[in-house]
Amino acid sequence: MSGNPRPSLGCVGAPRLLAGLDQAPRLDRVGHLTTHGSLPPYRPDELVDLADNIDLRGRGGAGFPFSRKLRAVMRSARARDGMTAVVVNGSEGEPSCLKDKALLLHAPHLVIDGAVLAAAALSAEEVVVAVTRSDVEQSVREAIAERGPAGGRVRVARLPERFVTGEGTAMINGLNGGPTLPSGQKVRTSERGLGGVPTLLSNTETFAQLAVAARLGALDYRTTGLPAEPGTVLLTVAGSTVVETPTGAALSYILELCGTAPGQGVLVGGYHGKWLDPASARAAEVSRQSLDSLGARLGAGAVLPLPEDTCPAGEVARVTRWMAKETAGQCGPCVRGLPALADVLEDAIRGGADPPWKRWRPG
Repeated sequence: MSGNPRPSLGCVGAPRLLAGLDQAPRLDRVGHLTTHGSLPPYRPDELVDLADNIDLRGRGGAGFPFSRKLRAVMRSARARDGMTAVVVNGSEGEPSCLKDKALLLHAPHLVIDGAVLAAAALSAEEVVVAVTRSDVEQSVREAIAERGPAGGRVRVARLPERFVTGEGTAMINGLNGGPTLPSGQKVRTSERGLGGVPTLLSNTETFAQLAVAARLGALDYRTTGLPAEPGTVLLTVAGSTVVETPTGAALSYILELCGTAPGQGVLVGGYHGKWLDPASARAAEVSRQSLDSLGARLGAGAVLPLPEDTCPAGEVARVTRWMAKETAGQCGPCVRGLPALADVLEDAIRGGADPPWKRWRPG
């Protein structure tokens, strides 16, 4: 949300995405190149192979393989006139998620590098970085200007700061000049996206990881993290601290690093995630396999411990009310169901009231 401060940063082991930020609060173009070096060129097939070899997956929540997105856009482009576009999804509409904002505020060139690399492989004429916060927009504008003529194909677009903005069709609708709301149609952006052309749409961190991997190569990229899930991930802990950690790190250690503990439990994956009880949180590692075994998933990397002095029911009611205000308002469950559910939860916390079927009337 616009009132959120800049997140604090931390890392477990040597940073990759956050490298250089111990020396400067934001890496300009010179600082970026000094820290990371120049971006090597990749042929389209080489970039697909790189994404395959490191098992790069989307970091926005769904974890979809990035190489499959690349191939899908390439297929669609061949079937049409060859035009494509690249969109960086930097909306991050949930208050518990700040990792993508951290990248765009502190290391924007790394994100742009990944998007430009993908655009070159796709022969895309346009790269759009879609954001919702004014400070993030300013940081990206400055980064584009710092790149000089090389930044000509990249632009930043500001969209409404709402939860639904991050949904793929909603973002494309907004960028195309329409309402920033889900289309309700089963149209893949890889087939018809920005300006109606096949579009590679992926999360901010995903493009930053691609830029890191392109410089390191698959073998060196795999020297950190788990063999089956190589590399690092960004986590937003307690809604305020962004931590870069290798996969396989103990979740309890990351919580300790951020000055907190599992408390009454840990919500992993954000508001649509799963609760881990304290014992499970202490046993969990930062990996898909570990979290799957505990009935949870990393999602967009939000890790929210519930402190001992916080009312669980109150937090559930607060989040439900927030979701009720953030819906697209396109169906009955959104318009009526979530607000009614929030009412019931708030009534229960206050000590009870008439059942909802006695209070609600159709129409």
